[in-house]
Amino acid sequence: MKHRPDDSSDAAIIDTILSGDVNAFEVLLERYQAYVFSVVRKHVPADQVEETAHEVFIRAYQGLFSFSGKSVFKAWLAGIAVRTCYDFWRKRYRSKEISFSSLTEAHRVWLETAMSADLSRASDETNRRGEALEILDWALARLSAADRMVLELVYLEGRSHREAGALLGWSIANVKIRAYRAKKKLYNLIMMENLKTRGNHENR
Repeated sequence: MKHRPDDSSDAAIIDTILSGDVNAFEVLLERYQAYVFSVVRKHVPADQVEETAHEVFIRAYQGLFSFSGKSVFKAWLAGIAVRTCYDFWRKRYRSKEISFSSLTEAHRVWLETAMSADLSRASDETNRRGEALEILDWALARLSAADRMVLELVYLEGRSHREAGALLGWSIANVKIRAYRAKKKLYNLIMMENLKTRGNHENR
C-alpha cells in the first residue's frame, strides 16, 4: 500500500494520483472539502449543497488529467465548483423545478416601503434584511442560469470581471455585458413588481 502524501503539495498529490494511486485523491478531498462547500453554499439551495459539492469532486477527479498545473489547483477547483452550480440551475430551470409563485403580502409591503425609501415603516433591520434576500431570490429565479450566476459573482460576492470570467470560463467582455444586462433585468423585475403592488393597494 502506497503512503498517502497528506502533507505533500497539491502538485505532488496530483502526480501520485496520475501515477496510479487513485486513493490519494482522498487527500485533496479532505483538504478542500470545506472550501468547496463554502463556494457551493453561496449559489445553490441549502438542501442541495452536499449533493452539488459531491458532483464538484467527481468532476475534479474526472478532469484531473486535463489539469495543466499552470494555475493554482484551488483556483481550478473553484472554477469547477462555480460551473457545477451554474449547471445545477440550468438543469433545474429546464425541468421547471423552480417555483414561480408570487411574492407574499409581507414581501409586497416591504418592497413598497423600500422602493419609496420609507424604511421607517418597515420592521426591524433583521427582518428587513431577511425579506430583501427573499425578494432577491424570487427575482433571481426569474432570470436565466447565466444571468443568475454572473450577478451573484460580480454584485453579491464582489468579484472582479476578470475573476468571474475565470470561474465561469467566459471572456472579460462577456462577463461585463452579461453583468450589466442581468442587473438591468433584475432591477426591472423588482420595479415591475413594485408597480403592481402599488396598483393593487390603490385599487382597494
